[in-house]
Amino acid sequence: MNEIICPHCKKTFQVDESGFADILKQVRDDQFEQEIHKRLQLAENEKASAVLLAEEKTKSELRTEFVKLQKELAELKSAKDSEIIKLQAKVDASETEKKLALNEAVNKLEKERDSLAGKLEHKETEAKLLESSLVTKYESELKSKEEMIAYYKDMKAKLSTKMVGETLELHCETEFNRLRATAFQNAYFEKDNDASSGSKGDYIYKESDQYGNEIISIMFEMKNEDDQTATKKKNEDFLKELDKDRNQKSCEYAVLVSLLEADNELYNTGIVDVSHKFKKMYVIRPQFFIPMITLLRNAALNSMQYKSELAVVKAQNIDVTNFESQLNDFRDSFGRNFRLASDKFKTAIDSIDKSINQLQKTKENLLRSEDNLRIANNKADELTVKKLTRDNPTMKAKFDELNT
Repeated sequence: MNEIICPHCKKTFQVDESGFADILKQVRDDQFEQEIHKRLQLAENEKASAVLLAEEKTKSELRTEFVKLQKELAELKSAKDSEIIKLQAKVDASETEKKLALNEAVNKLEKERDSLAGKLEHKETEAKLLESSLVTKYESELKSKEEMIAYYKDMKAKLSTKMVGETLELHCETEFNRLRATAFQNAYFEKDNDASSGSKGDYIYKESDQYGNEIISIMFEMKNEDDQTATKKKNEDFLKELDKDRNQKSCEYAVLVSLLEADNELYNTGIVDVSHKFKKMYVIRPQFFIPMITLLRNAALNSMQYKSELAVVKAQNIDVTNFESQLNDFRDSFGRNFRLASDKFKTAIDSIDKSINQLQKTKENLLRSEDNLRIANNKADELTVKKLTRDNPTMKAKFDELNT
């Protein structure tokens, strides 16, 4: 047992060895923590002092170095200014020669530019006039088509009573014969009576030009709602057979004129292209019978016209070749002048590079001038009539007219 005296009340306590050891441990731990705290505080104070000392030392060294650099910079600036004055005198001596060479090249380029700009402006004026005429023509044709559509819409409203007691075939034949003498003088439109293959269409339309070349051929099939009494069929039920008849009679297009599916808005709104199922096949209502023939016929005529124009263009290709040869001569002459100017620029630039790096801006300006000349030369090298008229049929046609 150990006796312990309380420092406050002066009383004596007795504790066993384990309790005494525990109290001793608490006292030691508390003293240890206090010692650590004191040492950490001292270390922190020493660290702050060292940082402040290092900062002061660094600032002092930087100030010294800055003053030294300022002095060296002033000396270098003075030397460079003196050297620049000397070199500027040399540059001024050769400036007149460079300006003369540059002005000569620029004047020649400006003349060529003005010439090309004049030609381009002339072509643009012609293109605008052509565009205006095409717009007027398109608007006129559009108005005509709209009037025709309005007419056939009115006719559609009347068909509900007019076609009672008439067959669809008779109606289409009557409509065609009404215009045959004026609009379809060279056309063949008759019933298909050849059933040797096991089936036949209703009507075949064919038309040829004045030389006997076939322009267009259409196989027509007419289907009336009244033909089906027990079950109602759909338009798609007849497409496969129509395609078969078209191929057996060697017709280019196939058209189903139908009154089936009267409530189907797909067929009531206009011409329905079913080429995704059978190539060059359409389904129409009776009021679009004549417009359908007209559209297909005009497309075929335009195709023949393009073929004829292509032959004419090929025949005139030799004129384009001669023009391009003259253009190449101009390009070669321009290239020689460019090379002379380029050599003078390079000589001047090399002289400046060897003299001083401070004249770098002057060198870069001269290089840019050379680059501009090279770009202009490259554009002139790449300029051909074929490139000018590529993807521009209007300009191509105008050049063709100039060459004829």
